[in-house]
Amino acid sequence: MAMARTARVTSGRAAEDARKPPGTPPAPAPYHHGSLRQALLRAAEHILEHDGVQGLTLRAAAREAGVSHAAPKNHFGDIKGLLSDLAAVGFERLAGTMRANVHADDEPRARMSALGQGYIAFARANPGLFLLMFRGERLDVTRPALRTAMDAAFGLLSGTVTESENSPGEAKLTLSRAARIAGAWSLVHGLSMLLLDGRLKPLISRLPAGTDDAALVVAIFSASDPDR
Repeated sequence: MAMARTARVTSGRAAEDARKPPGTPPAPAPYHHGSLRQALLRAAEHILEHDGVQGLTLRAAAREAGVSHAAPKNHFGDIKGLLSDLAAVGFERLAGTMRANVHADDEPRARMSALGQGYIAFARANPGLFLLMFRGERLDVTRPALRTAMDAAFGLLSGTVTESENSPGEAKLTLSRAARIAGAWSLVHGLSMLLLDGRLKPLISRLPAGTDDAALVVAIFSASDPDR
């Protein structure tokens, strides 16, 4: 009987998710023994995307996941721990989205463009999670999972800048190289924020018919390539 009830709940949630707009995070799956931490993180993300960080508490996550109020504290300690581990999940996904946009035979500049477009695509598909990932006052960046995930995502961008300079091996960080890394990050992060805030809509509305924000992003990366 319990298995049949779980199947009905799962089917109902799937039908509910199918009716939601694209990019909406799925409703948390029913909790199964052995996956409580993952269930709580899914629940937290669901709340984050619907109610914002202000609506995300340990009790809200427990309620969304259908577990006791003490469960999140046992796994994450406090709300900062939960938010930090959720941000770590976000950085892991960000890195995965950037990598998925790159082809093995891409030249360094094409690779940088692909990574940048992946960065922006992730931000637009996961606005609540993306904003959380860069709210340092809400996160504990000393947590190993978060630190590792942040370094991996940032390393994709900084490593590609080094590749574009044709420097053999691990290049020493110079002021000019740091400036290029910061410039590349500023470009993709700034574009992401402008798109999330809708600040580019007036500009896009003046472009020829049929030109959308995706075309503008591609053009921006092309314009930033000095070889083009």
